Amino acid sequence: MIVKNELMDEKAIDRALTRIAHEIVEKNKGVENLCLLGIKTRGFPLASRLADKILSIEGKDIPHSEIDVTNYRDDVANDISMAKVDITPLNLKDKKVVLVDDVLYTGRTVRAAMDAIMDYGRPACIQLAVLIDRGHRELPIRADYVGKNLPTSRNEKVIVNLKEIDGRDIVLLTKNE
Repeated sequence: MIVKNELMDEKAIDRALTRIAHEIVEKNKGVENLCLLGIKTRGFPLASRLADKILSIEGKDIPHSEIDVTNYRDDVANDISMAKVDITPLNLKDKKVVLVDDVLYTGRTVRAAMDAIMDYGRPACIQLAVLIDRGHRELPIRADYVGKNLPTSRNEKVIVNLKEIDGRDIVLLTKNE
């Protein structure tokens, strides 16, 4: 794998998340009944950072949690009876849920997350925030909030590293040899 380009550094990621936090507050006319769900693995640290930024903007804590969609993916053979997901302590009934992920690509992970959410409760609405939208959708899914739109080819890969997991914040574009 060859690194083609550094797309975002720590400051660019922080600026994108600040903008997304402001857009979330503006679109939802505040933070009433709002909660954030970060898709495991890198969506949760991004959701936590967004919650911190919204707290600094609005002065209100936003409930946020992690959601693991592994058992809901259509590319994983599983027993549907094992597919329940625990996203407590959040009560999603009638909440405005902002689903958070690092990269939006085919849309299949987001579809899996929506299936998991609907099994858990019926929110008022589900919105999507992503750090990178790289295109190539296979499902009719679009992000409501995007840090960076990045048209890519299918043989390229976007790698997001976050300090909570990887020790540093950086977004890289790589290409297979």
